[in-house]
Amino acid sequence: MSRMADDATAVVWDSALLDYDMGDHPLDPVRVELTMVLARELGVLDRPGIQMITPRPASEIDLTRVHREDYLEAVRLAPIDPFFTGWGLNTPDNPVFEGMHEASARICGATIAAAEAVWTGAARRAVNVSGGLHHAMPARAAGFCVYNDPAVAIAWLLEHGAERVAYVDVDVHHGDGVQTAFWNDPRVLTVSLHESPLALFPGTGFADETGGPKAEGTAVNVPLPPDTGDAGWLRAFHAIVPSVVRAFAPEIIVSQCGADAHLLDPLADLRLSVDGQRAAYIAIRQLADEVCDGRWVATGGGGYALVEVVPRAWTHLLAVASGDPIAPSTPTPARWRTLAATRRPGTRIPETMTDGTEPVIEHWSPGDTDPIDRAIQATRLSVFPLHGLDPHDPRD
Repeated sequence: MSRMADDATAVVWDSALLDYDMGDHPLDPVRVELTMVLARELGVLDRPGIQMITPRPASEIDLTRVHREDYLEAVRLAPIDPFFTGWGLNTPDNPVFEGMHEASARICGATIAAAEAVWTGAARRAVNVSGGLHHAMPARAAGFCVYNDPAVAIAWLLEHGAERVAYVDVDVHHGDGVQTAFWNDPRVLTVSLHESPLALFPGTGFADETGGPKAEGTAVNVPLPPDTGDAGWLRAFHAIVPSVVRAFAPEIIVSQCGADAHLLDPLADLRLSVDGQRAAYIAIRQLADEVCDGRWVATGGGGYALVEVVPRAWTHLLAVASGDPIAPSTPTPARWRTLAATRRPGTRIPETMTDGTEPVIEHWSPGDTDPIDRAIQATRLSVFPLHGLDPHDPRD
């Protein structure tokens, strides 16, 4: 690590990142486009200390720290063979598209650029909203994800001297690909809050998944019941995440900030508001400030309410990363609303940056018996003793 630029934030962006486009598919790049336009219209990208970085595609060396060479070759070949099968490709979840390898490598390169900016001290925090493709496996596409950019960026950090990296995933789906990549690596803590795998893809992320034989306790999973809203989700976050991250003492935090835990998301069943998601981003930034001198790399992720939710959530993320949070009551700019209506005719266009809620952080207490508290207790019992923490003590 080098000396850090005072409170600078790197934002990694290139319109070419929109080329990760699976066609008529839930993972529509319009959500990323509308995020960047909204952030610019609200002045977030013009704040003092913002550094705009244009990324390069990840190299073969970068990608093969996580992915197998034969899988990379399959990704290159799949778009030119209409009958291609295998490797998780050419499926409804992961259709092939022209330039798939290049587009996927560019997203990985963008998250590496974010990690490099923070690790070398060029910035204190960095954001790549186009990233967060956390389901891709070493030799298989999964869950709309071809290459796993958070894992590739974490592997880059380890290669360049990081000894302890904490990964915090707040997407509604379990961060299974990142967990798999570092399952047996004691240098990486993976923490995922997600809807119960009994109810939602990918069917993993139970509380008793705690890491491999050489890394027990470094996988932390918080599976939450359907219909969990802001109060319960934030209670679970604060009952588990700060404690395990403090105990692990990372040098840097990498987060996946999928917006699909929102109540309007069509692919899942949690009930967070944009205001609750904003509170989660503030909590992650505060944790990074506390444990690793603010070093925080944030990526996007899932989110399928393309106009109503994702642009507002990730604009809040960019604001939290780069300085003062945006006031929830802030109106969305008229030019952005016009563009959003053009991109998605007939969609309700949000007029403000809030859903009209005020999330309250409720403190967990041992002995509470609702389903959320049972989930909290199951995770604490599984992993807290492995970090020297008392699962029954709310102070831990």
